[in-house]
Amino acid sequence: MEYRKLGNSDLQLSAITYGSFAIGGTMWGGTEKKEAKEAILASIDHGITTIDTAPFYGLGLSEELIGESIKELDRSKVQLLTKFGMVWDGSNKGMGDFMWNQEHDGKSYPLYKYASKENVFKEAEESLKRLKTDYIDLLQLHWPDSTTPVDETMEALQLLIDQGKIRAAGVSNYNKEQMLEAQKSIQLASNQMPFSMLNRGIAESLVPAAIENQIGIIAYSPLERGLLSGKYFKGEQLKSDDHRQGYFGQFNPEKVKAFLEKIEPLAEEKNAGLAQLVLRWTTLQPGITVVLAGARNKEQAISNAKAIEIDLTENEISNINNELTHLAL
Repeated sequence: MEYRKLGNSDLQLSAITYGSFAIGGTMWGGTEKKEAKEAILASIDHGITTIDTAPFYGLGLSEELIGESIKELDRSKVQLLTKFGMVWDGSNKGMGDFMWNQEHDGKSYPLYKYASKENVFKEAEESLKRLKTDYIDLLQLHWPDSTTPVDETMEALQLLIDQGKIRAAGVSNYNKEQMLEAQKSIQLASNQMPFSMLNRGIAESLVPAAIENQIGIIAYSPLERGLLSGKYFKGEQLKSDDHRQGYFGQFNPEKVKAFLEKIEPLAEEKNAGLAQLVLRWTTLQPGITVVLAGARNKEQAISNAKAIEIDLTENEISNINNELTHLAL
């Protein structure tokens, strides 16, 4: 595994980081708790020391599964990244930006983006409890909240750093202007953004700004939630309540399938799967610090970890990029 410094912080994260959205089950057609725990531990056994989660993932379940899985491990050997600012329990009393009504376990919860100082402290304590730890390595604002001044949110994060409850602060889903505005109030360690072969929009201006300001980029959805693994072109089915039924609709399936067929011989040459090749390519993109990869069982977790072993030459990366240019046409 490769380990990389996150922005201007003192955090050293595994280049491939375990992403835990899917094991929360919400929007993913449920979860198998035993398999999820096995996936977490298999990741760690194969060099993935960093785990990214959020309260929203399973409305607390993802954090609880992680806390339960690592409670017997040396905490200093694992980096826990979580988030705040997506509220569903009504504690914000109607304040914040409404997102949508989320169905979970037969109930409907109104979701809000809410990042007040008081709520930052509240959610941090709840995450610490669910994760069974006394500090969080990186606490990230999950989405921008237009109803709370940015400096108020960042002040709360700085206080948590000063108290030793978090080691570093980051944001997620912040555009370039929002990121630089937040940077005026605190030294951001990172910005977690969507980035993949099919979605390279941040490369044009956000990534250069992050590099200039020593802000790490945590790339999420590098496999576009499994689409770039190729398995959904080979007969694998989604459950009816899996959000990817709609999510995949934003892409042109014929073009994606044709692209994957172009790069599959390279994956075979490297004795790797398509998903592994895609993950490795993503880790090698300019400005990308770490890449999130989800796994719902230990086999997927091990496969993700081993992706870092693929050796890609500059010429091979250039050939992939050329194929991506044709894909965009």
